[in-house]
Amino acid sequence: MPLSAMGIFHTLVGLIAIITAVQQIWTHKQILAKTSSGKIYLAATVLTAVSALTIFKHGGFNTAHALAILTLAATVTGVILESTKWFGGWNKYLRNICYTATLLFHALPTATEILTRFPMDAPVVSSLQDPLLQKVFLVILVVWLIGLVSQLVWLKTKAK
Repeated sequence: MPLSAMGIFHTLVGLIAIITAVQQIWTHKQILAKTSSGKIYLAATVLTAVSALTIFKHGGFNTAHALAILTLAATVTGVILESTKWFGGWNKYLRNICYTATLLFHALPTATEILTRFPMDAPVVSSLQDPLLQKVFLVILVVWLIGLVSQLVWLKTKAK
């Protein structure tokens, strides 16, 4: 099934988000809204999440829509935490958890779409329950957790 115009927009903006996130983490070891690429990441992430809410490839509201809502909530919370001192020294850790969570929320549906769509004539997996897809989700979660813990440790050592 080919992508709709909204699907193409969603994919391209999501790709921009992922590229800028990699740049942010490579350069700053975290995502920061105060940088230009951080602003691009957050804007692209919001556009990706909002556009995801308009895509109903599998019928009604589904897990991808829930992840889009979580992405919006994590982004807004991260921005608030970055611009306030509500939690004192904990703000930077909580902000980092929020922004890094958005990467997880990008990765899970991206893996799902790639594995359920390609190759076009015989996709790698046929459903969300496919054991291979579940293993991919587990790998994504483990890599994400390692990245998150690394960032939090870096923030802790940077504070000393």
